[in-house]
Amino acid sequence: MFKGQPKGLFVLSLANMGERFGYYTMLAIFVLYMQAKFGFGAETASTIFGSFLAAVYFLPLFGGLLADKVLGYGKTIALGIVIMFFGYLLLAIPSGTGTTAIVTMCASLLLIAMGTGCFKGNLQALVGNLYDDPKYSAKRDLAFSIFYMCINIGAFFAPSAAEGVSNYFLAKDGFTYNAEIPALTHRLADGTISQEGLKTFADLAVQQGHPGADLATFGQQYIDSLSTSYNYGFGVACLSLIVSMIIFLAFRRLYKSADKTEKQKASEQGQAAITELTPQQTNDRLVALGLVFAVVIFFWMAFHQNGLTMTWFARDYTVKSVSGFDRFGFSLLTLLPFAVAFYGILNLFQASTSRGKWSAAIVAVIGLILSYVAYASFEPEMSITPQIFQQFNAYFIVLLTPVTVAFFGWLAKRGKEPLAPRKIGIGMIVAALGFIVLTLGSLGLPAPSTLASTGGVSPTLVSPNWLVGTYFVLTIAELFLSPMGISFVSKVAPPKYKGLAQGGWLAATAIGNYLVAVIGYLWLKVDLWILWGILVACCLVSAAFLFSMMKRLEKTTSEA
Repeated sequence: MFKGQPKGLFVLSLANMGERFGYYTMLAIFVLYMQAKFGFGAETASTIFGSFLAAVYFLPLFGGLLADKVLGYGKTIALGIVIMFFGYLLLAIPSGTGTTAIVTMCASLLLIAMGTGCFKGNLQALVGNLYDDPKYSAKRDLAFSIFYMCINIGAFFAPSAAEGVSNYFLAKDGFTYNAEIPALTHRLADGTISQEGLKTFADLAVQQGHPGADLATFGQQYIDSLSTSYNYGFGVACLSLIVSMIIFLAFRRLYKSADKTEKQKASEQGQAAITELTPQQTNDRLVALGLVFAVVIFFWMAFHQNGLTMTWFARDYTVKSVSGFDRFGFSLLTLLPFAVAFYGILNLFQASTSRGKWSAAIVAVIGLILSYVAYASFEPEMSITPQIFQQFNAYFIVLLTPVTVAFFGWLAKRGKEPLAPRKIGIGMIVAALGFIVLTLGSLGLPAPSTLASTGGVSPTLVSPNWLVGTYFVLTIAELFLSPMGISFVSKVAPPKYKGLAQGGWLAATAIGNYLVAVIGYLWLKVDLWILWGILVACCLVSAAFLFSMMKRLEKTTSEA
């Protein structure tokens, strides 16, 4: 999988891993932070969250233009890291709850989005440039799978980092995490709390070691402590960006040859350095890109519910503690050695020598033993927080990437590997199946609108496995769609518009991310099964549209 790849791939992948670790640490707690600190309702939180995600993925369109026409890739990427750093720093500074605090938060989000706009698409364009070399061109799809796996290694550790930092600083103030307290505090303040809610609030104060306390004062103290703990969580992103910058600059020599836009190549080598396309070829490629962009909008609208409605489902409808074997998936102490064991098992089948097979077997056994020892040491019951569920998508990416790479390699040897557009269409169908799982898990649960006055937590809580299962299926969909989509853009984009094309892919993602908010607006308006059913329908309709254009897309891809 890693053999024969240019060294620059690993430098760029590690730089991206650090940046994504910070981003997903922030994203894991951002909606919870907004609602706890400012008391935002579902619609306001959805608007801010969707707008931020849209900006994060739309601004690379301008970042691509800046790189293509002015600064080049490397300088634009470094500028993006600096801008992001100041955005996260501003978000990490504790502030009040008034208008100034909200404006400061929005300013920090804008800086993060602007920095990401300079960083993300151009880093992907650099990776693509490495594979313009005929020596490596056949490994392009595999390279983007490796690149994508590294993104998700960073994303995997992020929720645990956010949870660990938050729980640590809450505990310093004598509190433990509880999702109901902030909601009840805001309900008490605006006079919409019910008698049942007041009783629940008093019981929670006792559980937190504050019997007989004034509920308004107790609630505000809790919110202040929780908000500050989230600020420290955001500060983790600042540290991760420093690491990314060091990696990116220190090992520049390994990707320097790819750090040239088509404009720079023409300036150095003359017009012959640019691969010229006919107007018809350029048009065909741009149309193919546009069609794929139109479809992935709906995938990201569905997929990025993980930071919004799926986080609310984890907070309001999923059990707050796990026991038995369910504990296995909620600790790094078990997940990390199990990943080592899993890779050992894969290498056992792939090793070509007896020594390699023995080494792989030993690694697998050690990983399984360490997982079991950690599992056996757990307390009978383990508390979990809503943000921790976001680790599963990234974890499954890390586990399943070599499996999908091997699967596509097996198909390629038989001349049956589908081209990128067909993989994307299959991914849309699989995404629909993921939300069918969550639909089934939501049957019989009360609508969110019926829970508002009592703190928003359902009296009936479901197994965490409904969400974990949904993340597993969505991960398979993502592996069919996202790395293949990035590779498709890198391959099909007209040479003069590589940075712009990567920005276009991210701009389509931006539109999908803004539409995330539309589903959030429905949170208090429809039953849960209807909410997830809308996402199922969107995925299936967009898949049908893509397959209706498949011959045209595959023709353009084959000719690129």
